[in-house]
Amino acid sequence: MSHSHHHGCSHGCSHSHHADTPGTGGWKRLAGAGFLVLLLIAAASLVQVRSGESLIITRFGNPVRVLLNPGLAWRLPAPFEMATSVDLRMRTTSSGLQDVGTRDGLRIIVQSYAIWQVDNTPEHVQRFLRAVQNQPDEAARQIRAYLGSALETTASGFSLSQLVNTDGKQVHLARFESHLQDQIGQPLLESYGIRLVQVGTERLTLPAVTLSATVDRMRAERETIATERTAEGKRAAAEIRSAAERDARILQAQAQVQAAGIEAQSQAQAADIYGKAYASSPELYSLLRQLDALSGVVNSSTRLVLRTDAAPFHLLVDGPKLDKTHE
Repeated sequence: MSHSHHHGCSHGCSHSHHADTPGTGGWKRLAGAGFLVLLLIAAASLVQVRSGESLIITRFGNPVRVLLNPGLAWRLPAPFEMATSVDLRMRTTSSGLQDVGTRDGLRIIVQSYAIWQVDNTPEHVQRFLRAVQNQPDEAARQIRAYLGSALETTASGFSLSQLVNTDGKQVHLARFESHLQDQIGQPLLESYGIRLVQVGTERLTLPAVTLSATVDRMRAERETIATERTAEGKRAAAEIRSAAERDARILQAQAQVQAAGIEAQSQAQAADIYGKAYASSPELYSLLRQLDALSGVVNSSTRLVLRTDAAPFHLLVDGPKLDKTHE
């Protein structure tokens, strides 16, 4: 009995052990499946924001938030929430060649460019998505239209010589570009969420008619400068000549004063000498005075017909009485 009982217990225990195994395995499989589902849901709920872009999370088509910082973020799995990427990198758009008029009625051909990007704020990112359906090509088309219009109005505020000139100081191209940016920067930001980084000029050329007018203007400017410089030269020469003549007159007057002084001094000295000669020898003094009178009257081309006994010409015939006295 005891053996039979043992045998029965053994089979019963064994049967009970085998009956429990399928239940435990099922729970494990179910837990594993649930874990996989949770992993899939988590993976579907994770989104990555890359550098240079932002993500707009929409719930049933309506934007609910904008993710700007690079990294991982959560959202409800599709189809509850969807993520749309918006490129925030800088781009360049050209206006193409535009024929525009200047303030002085001349035409120029100008081509400008704009460096732009979607402004990195939630409001402007959403505005860009709504305005151009997140299409950079459509945004570039709008920018070209704005640039073309702004070129026409901005150029009309500048004369040709302020844009094309051989004198670099006369050219105001930087101010021209600044006017362009001021004119279209705010409207692009408010309408499309686009921020203008820079506006510049690629090309600026002249049509044939404008080129001819420009050459004529430059020639006239050069002739005006040449005339002014010639006039300045003549004026300077006249001033120098006048100053030289004034200096010469001053020197001449000074020389005349000096000459008069020297002459007066010499006459005084001569009179003194004559006085001393007369005091020492009256006859010699009389002779010298008569000889002075002759030298003042007679020269190499003088012809005289005079009485020879008249003073002082009797000296020519009689000779000095001094010599007779001396003899």
